[in-house]
Amino acid sequence: MPPGAPLARKAPSASSASSASSASSASSASRVSTAPDETRAPSTPRTPPPAPPDRVSALAAALAPAPAPDSLPTPALLPVETTSFVDRHHELAEGRRLLTRSRLVTLTGPGGVGKTRLAWRLAARAERAFPDGVRLVHLSDLHDPALVLRAAAEALGLPEPLPARSPLPTRSPLPTRSPLPTRSPLPTRSPLDAIVRHVRDRRLLLVLDNCEHLLPACADLVAALLRRTTGVRILATSRHRLALTEEHLLEVRPLPVPDPDGDLTDPAAHPALTLFADRAAAVVPGFTLSPANRASVARLCHRLDGLPLAIELAAVRLRVLGVDQLLERLDDRYRLLAAAGPAAPSRHRTLRAAVDWSHDLCTPGERSVWARASVLTGSFDLETAESVCADAETDTGTGTGTGTGSDGAPSLRTPYDVLEAVAGLVDKSVLTREEHWSGTVRYRLLDGLRHYGLDLLRRTPGAEADARRRHRDWTQRRVAAYERAWFGPGQREIAARLRADQDNLRTALEFSLTTPGEALAGLRLAGSLWFHWYACGAPGEGLHWLERALDANPEPTPERARALWVAALLLTAADDEDTSRARQLAAEGRELALGLTPDLRRPAAPSAPAEAAHAEYVLGLTLLSGDDPTGAVAHYDSVPAGVPAPGHLPALAALDQVQLAHALVSLGQTDRAVVLCEQTLRRCERQGEDWVRSSALRALAHAYTARKQWHRAESHAREALRRGLALHDVVGVAHSLDLLIDITTALGARERAAVLLGGTDRLRAANLWPGTTCSGRRDGERAARRDREAHLRRSLGRGPFERAYRRGGTLGLDELVSYALQQEPQQAVPETPVPLTARETEVALLVAEGLANQQIADRLVIARRTAEGHVERILGKLGFHNRSQIAAWATAQGSAAERS
Repeated sequence: MPPGAPLARKAPSASSASSASSASSASSASRVSTAPDETRAPSTPRTPPPAPPDRVSALAAALAPAPAPDSLPTPALLPVETTSFVDRHHELAEGRRLLTRSRLVTLTGPGGVGKTRLAWRLAARAERAFPDGVRLVHLSDLHDPALVLRAAAEALGLPEPLPARSPLPTRSPLPTRSPLPTRSPLPTRSPLDAIVRHVRDRRLLLVLDNCEHLLPACADLVAALLRRTTGVRILATSRHRLALTEEHLLEVRPLPVPDPDGDLTDPAAHPALTLFADRAAAVVPGFTLSPANRASVARLCHRLDGLPLAIELAAVRLRVLGVDQLLERLDDRYRLLAAAGPAAPSRHRTLRAAVDWSHDLCTPGERSVWARASVLTGSFDLETAESVCADAETDTGTGTGTGTGSDGAPSLRTPYDVLEAVAGLVDKSVLTREEHWSGTVRYRLLDGLRHYGLDLLRRTPGAEADARRRHRDWTQRRVAAYERAWFGPGQREIAARLRADQDNLRTALEFSLTTPGEALAGLRLAGSLWFHWYACGAPGEGLHWLERALDANPEPTPERARALWVAALLLTAADDEDTSRARQLAAEGRELALGLTPDLRRPAAPSAPAEAAHAEYVLGLTLLSGDDPTGAVAHYDSVPAGVPAPGHLPALAALDQVQLAHALVSLGQTDRAVVLCEQTLRRCERQGEDWVRSSALRALAHAYTARKQWHRAESHAREALRRGLALHDVVGVAHSLDLLIDITTALGARERAAVLLGGTDRLRAANLWPGTTCSGRRDGERAARRDREAHLRRSLGRGPFERAYRRGGTLGLDELVSYALQQEPQQAVPETPVPLTARETEVALLVAEGLANQQIADRLVIARRTAEGHVERILGKLGFHNRSQIAAWATAQGSAAERS
């Protein structure tokens, strides 16, 4: 997924596992075990303690060889090791030593040598030295340096940041109905500052995987983290060093290969042979190294220069060839590659030979799918493969696959032909099969294999552009279908599919905006994704693409009219201090749409009347966001009701009523607001819709808050929060949490409110959280937040407030939402002293700070099991059932002590 210019998924999505070649390059996976040959499920994220002094001796002890920890924090977990790791004892020891001495260690070496897999293992073994865990940033699929910060933010589990950006274009060749105010540049934000602020007080290891094609951007990120934090260490993999003063290099060499004529009686002493035997046994059950084949295997590994990826691909060949047959074919390949001369990089000579063998295993149809699928990045589903890899002109006949396609490849006439080819590529380990959480299967080309396929595709003039155009057109059709279905029961699935397709969305947009003659299609695609950018937590990335698309398309078109109001919509979620910029863009989009005449030659273009109506909705939203509820009510009431124009978006029409309800609540007209919300909810329920429903529930909570009907308000706000989180609607989640802070305070759960306040304040301080409130009254909300904090500080007492507030500041987005959705403990707080020991009381106070058992053990310098025992005894003595009850009890005890 190229994550976006200051983007921060998941990021994507989170996030897709890098498929770079590895030291025993296993099939790409999305999680990691930290013990050799074992896998384990991810655990609950840890909550960090205050960072202790960074002593080299302590870190060195923590990095010493030891059993791997039980879990890794989420998100951006290291991928699960699904195959054995042929241990690199020297490199692991040297890597641990370097990590104790330097805050930046870079693994360098040729492609396919195993830098990625070694980094995973190093990070897993080092994890217990970092209370805040290990975070992995995948960079292999990124092409735009501006998206590096997005990838880093996604790996750190941050909500999506807003990019530093240039002003959006606003001028149109057509005159507008009335002059618009002069455009002022959008404020520049630094996502880098947001990332630094988020990790400044944390102790973690950040793994940057595959930096070589993004060196300046990676170096800038690393330099800032080294200069402005003290507890962050970086482990990078790159074919080239980052060239920073603080950098310590660890060269990763090919596996040592024994002399084929030497002593081979102990194959386990030779990692290259062990790797080949392990992978061969996976494809040829029962294969083992024997006196009869050891010398041939050693000779084969020697000819492969000990490169792990080449060894693994050779092992796959044992399904059809013997070891000696492989050696015989190797002679032809190396002679061919040697003809390239000494100027050819060694990594191309050896790695290309290995990939060539895999290519030779494929049928002509499989080779064609391999080449065409190489334009896809990240993972993709079968439908995408069928659309991109099938012949452009299909035959409605038998579809036998004979003949050739437009690029000279054997014909792939039907979806079944593509399915058979995909199945063959999965069987030959060219495509990696991935199980998506929804139960669908997705595929991925390893990075080296994808570049190999691109080289093949480029040998035919126009073939790459044709494949990329087909991919873009397929993406546009799919997004258009998603947009039509958005106001309906499939929203969660649509949102999940778009997150999974994030890399390929970016690839399609990049192709459109960098290829002559394709810019208008890029503008159409960027505008069609409005619901993804706005409703699924990516307003900053949407602005990134819309800016580029508007710059490339100054002509007056319906696509431009849509892009203008979509940009304005996203700006309302960006918490810009001055909403006049968003208002100006929406007004320009409306005037442009009203001035357009239908173009019968372009039936697929957006409907100009519908785009004008959409711009009207956004204009009302900009008034509400700009502290003008009176103007917003007048605007919404002035929009004439009638039959919707063809092409109208029902979700926006429904949101129109929800935003009007918010404005009415701000003016004290709660009765009308409640009626509007209930009408909208009934409409959403009929459609099976979630996103607008969560907005309407939030508006109802806003109305009941104004009426001081706190329990009804809490119920609606919680339901809005649940539905918003399911769609990854970061904007809606922020608004729901703001409401819950007020409601929780009013209900007397002040410690809980302080935790929520600390969490939302931290996310806002990092510029990674929408700042508007559900009522849109920004200035008034800032004052209300200050009053709220002062009230909580007075009522709780300074100490308890600070502890609760700090605890909230340690929570990530998912943790904060989970905490907000928990019911208050029903166990009454004991009023009489409880017979806890001094150490148990100390542990209870640390639980109240939000520390996990391992962090408590680190703080008190005791074993983790000892800390767990203390917590279990506390639960038993107090008659509690969970840690939240311990935290509430400890906070109350602290408050009582302070009052006394």
